[in-house]
Amino acid sequence: MPQNTGYGFLVFLALSLSLIGIALVLPLAIYKPTVPWSLPWRKPLIGSLLILICLSGIFAVFFPEKCSKTFHVHEKEKTPAYKVENVDSHRVSIHFKGHHPDCGNFGAHLLKLNGQVLCAACTGLLIGGILVLAGTVLYFFAEWNILGQFGLEAVLAGQAGVALGFFQFKFRGFVRSALNAFFVIACFLMLVGVDSLAENVLLDLYVIGLIIFWLFTRILISQWDHLRICRSCSASCELKEESEES
Repeated sequence: MPQNTGYGFLVFLALSLSLIGIALVLPLAIYKPTVPWSLPWRKPLIGSLLILICLSGIFAVFFPEKCSKTFHVHEKEKTPAYKVENVDSHRVSIHFKGHHPDCGNFGAHLLKLNGQVLCAACTGLLIGGILVLAGTVLYFFAEWNILGQFGLEAVLAGQAGVALGFFQFKFRGFVRSALNAFFVIACFLMLVGVDSLAENVLLDLYVIGLIIFWLFTRILISQWDHLRICRSCSASCELKEESEES
């Protein structure tokens, strides 16, 4: 992983390009190309690509590496230990809950339900992914065009949801989970809105490309947030040492 300054610049660049992409979607959909590209297989193609993205995301939720590869520590590896600052003889084991360290610094990342500790972000992404799978089947394959009647509103709601999703790390618990769910749903709304307004396979593919880049940006921001938390910790531990070497 790049050094801190370089990685921070990469996050800033990806976020800037993502926000520009969000802003461009609406004018491109409204002022669509004069040459129509409404092909018979447009909806099945776009729907299949979106299903593939959703299934990949759901797979990543169920089989994550801890903190999105930030710490490079796996479930079956030995449990690392850290020493409390100024107390060299006192060592405390770090366990993982919701694939986050239980050192207390990642409390905002966790969601507690019925005694179970879950990753708030992954829980939201999973819920959003399942809802989008259902919506994709209904809109792109079953010709359920109710959403298509609100193309402009869908694009606007999608823009707001994706933009908020990039800043979900500012929140905690259920709010963080809800914003992550809305992030996935917002991508779907934006695609449906563009498809209904423009009926252009090239614009649809453009939005699909943006969705993939937005997900990449979302991952980068999450990794940066994990590094930021670990490096701001005063304890001297193995996880912090790994983050400083990144």
